[in-house]
Amino acid sequence: MSATKTCSTTQVPLVVWGGGTGGVASAVQAARHGIRTLLLTPGAWLGGMVSAAGVSAPDGHELSCWQTGLWGAFLQDIAKVEQDGLDQNWVSCFGFNPARAEEVLRSWVVDLPNLEWWSDVQLKSLLREGDRLVLLELELEGRQHQLRFDLFIDGSDLGDSFSLADISHRWGWESQELWNEPSAPSAKQLNCDPFFASQPVQSPTWVVMGQLDQHAQSPSSPGCLPRPFEGATEAFGFERTVTYGRLPGGLVMLNWPLHGNDWHKGLERIRSSDVKIKNQLAAEMQLYSLSFLQALQTVSEGWLKPGKVFPGINQSLALMPYWREGRRLKGQYTLVEGDLLPLASGAARGPIPLDKQGRCTSIAVGTYANDHHYPGKDWPLASKSCRWGGRWTGTPFCIPYGALLSSEVENILIADKAFSVSHIANGATRLQPMIFNLGQAAGMAAAIALKKRLQPAEVDISEIQHELLHDIYAPAAIVPIWDWPAWHPHWRNAQKFVLAQPECLSNHSVIEGFNLKANVGEMPLPDQTPLNKHVKKFSGYLRIHSDQTFSLDTKFKSWRLITLEPALKRWLESCEDQQNVHLLAVANPWGPWLRLIRILD
Repeated sequence: MSATKTCSTTQVPLVVWGGGTGGVASAVQAARHGIRTLLLTPGAWLGGMVSAAGVSAPDGHELSCWQTGLWGAFLQDIAKVEQDGLDQNWVSCFGFNPARAEEVLRSWVVDLPNLEWWSDVQLKSLLREGDRLVLLELELEGRQHQLRFDLFIDGSDLGDSFSLADISHRWGWESQELWNEPSAPSAKQLNCDPFFASQPVQSPTWVVMGQLDQHAQSPSSPGCLPRPFEGATEAFGFERTVTYGRLPGGLVMLNWPLHGNDWHKGLERIRSSDVKIKNQLAAEMQLYSLSFLQALQTVSEGWLKPGKVFPGINQSLALMPYWREGRRLKGQYTLVEGDLLPLASGAARGPIPLDKQGRCTSIAVGTYANDHHYPGKDWPLASKSCRWGGRWTGTPFCIPYGALLSSEVENILIADKAFSVSHIANGATRLQPMIFNLGQAAGMAAAIALKKRLQPAEVDISEIQHELLHDIYAPAAIVPIWDWPAWHPHWRNAQKFVLAQPECLSNHSVIEGFNLKANVGEMPLPDQTPLNKHVKKFSGYLRIHSDQTFSLDTKFKSWRLITLEPALKRWLESCEDQQNVHLLAVANPWGPWLRLIRILD
C-alpha cells in the first residue's frame, strides 16, 4: 500500500508511527473505535516483533487467563491459518510462520475503511511547538509530504519520535539508588565498570530462519561449531538448540542467546541519526546471524538448511532486527522493578497501581519473567516466577496509564516497548503479548481523547478501562486475575469487581485469603475448556512429582504434563499419585509435553 503522490500538507486526526506490534495494535484499535487514522511504517510489513522481526515463538501471556485483548484475538486468528497448530517448540506454547502473522495483521488493517496505511516511509522531521507536536515531515516514494495531526502515537521499537522532537527520554542503565530496584547496579558500579558503557541496552538479535528436512534425522554426533559459536550447543545439545524456536512446517526461528546470534557490539549506534552508521550496524548484524545459520547447517548433516519466509534476496533473513530495548520515555509514571515483583514471598502478583483516590490506574497486564540479554554470564535478577500448571511462568503485574504519557508533550501516546519503564523493568515488559495489549490501550485512549476533544492525560482512566473490557472485537484484561480464563462467561465480571474494589488484590494478606467466587460466580470446571482439532485422547497413570511437575505414563511412553487452564491446574494439584486418568490433550513432541485440555470421566 502507498500514499497518493502529493506534496501538499495533509491533516489527519491521528498519526501512528512505527510498524511495531504495539503500533499496529494502537492503529487498529483507534480505527475500530471510529477515528480516522493514518498508520506509517518504515518497512513493507506490519507487526514488528511477531512478523517483520521474525520473533514468532512469543513468551509470556501463555495462560488462558491472560489470552485477552488483541493478543488473544491474534492467537485465535493465527491458529485458524496455521493448520498444524501452534504447539511447535519448547521455548513457547505458540509457534507460527511470521508470514502468516503478517497476513493476519494485514487483514485487520484492510478491513477498516478509516485506517489508511503508508508503508516504506522515511521520517524526516517532527516539529514541536512548546508542549505539542504539530507537524510531521516524511518521504514516500521519493516525494516529500507534510502531515498535521491532533494526536501522535509512537508505536516504534526504539522511540523514534523522541530524538526527532527532543522529547525527554532515558537510555541505558539506572542505578539502584534511583528507584531502589534490587536488580540494578549501584551508582559506584555504573561509574567504575566499563561493561555498562559498552552494553548500554539489552543486546538485539537479527533473527534468521532455518528449515528442517522433515524426512531426515538430526545428526547423532554433530561436529563442533566454529568460533564464535562453539559454545552455542553446550547447554542443551544440538537438536534442542535448533528446535528451541521450531515453527509449523519445520521452520526454525534462530534467535539463540547462548553464544548464538545475539549482537553485542557498538550498541550506541542504535540511536544514531546517521544513515550510514545505521546501515553499517545492520550489515554487521545480518552477516553475523547468517554466519550462525551457516555454522549450524554445516554440522547438521543435511538436517538443517536456510528457510524461505521473507521477501527479498535472502528469504531466511528477517526484515528488521529484534530490538529488545532502545530509548525509553520519561513519562508521567515510570514502571520500575518494584511494580513487577510479587508483593511478598508466595504472593501471586505485583501491586495494583492506585491513584490518590484509591482508584486502579492499570490499563494492561504483563506477565513475562524478567529476562535480560548481554554477553557473558546472566545478569542476576530478582525472581518473579512461580510454578503453575506443571511449568514455570512469570507472575503478573499491571501497566499504569501514566507510563504511556509524556511528562512534557501533551499530544503523544506511546504504544510499544519505548513507554516509560526502567532499564531493569524493560526485561519483563518488552515481549509481544503484553505490547499487543499496551498498544490496544494507547489506541483506545487516543480514540476517547479525540472524540471528547481532550488531551490524553485528561481522559478518565475508568473510561479507558470500561471500553477495553467491553470492546466488541477484543475485550482486554485490566487487572491480573488467575482464576478465570478469557473464554469463561464470568471473566469480565471478575475484572469489573476488582476494578470496583481494587483493595481485594492490593495487598499480600488479601491476595492469599480473598475468594472471588462468592462475588463473581461459579468458576470454570475441568471439563469445560474449549476444544480444537489437534486435541487427542490419552490414558495412563498420572504421576505427581515433588518439584510441582506432573507426568502421564501411557502404554507407549511417559509424557510431561502441563496445562494453561486454571481449572485443570487446580485439578492436577488435587490428584493423588499414580491415579489412572483419561484426558484430552495436545501433544507437543518438541516440548516434549502434553498440554492438558480436558478431563474425561
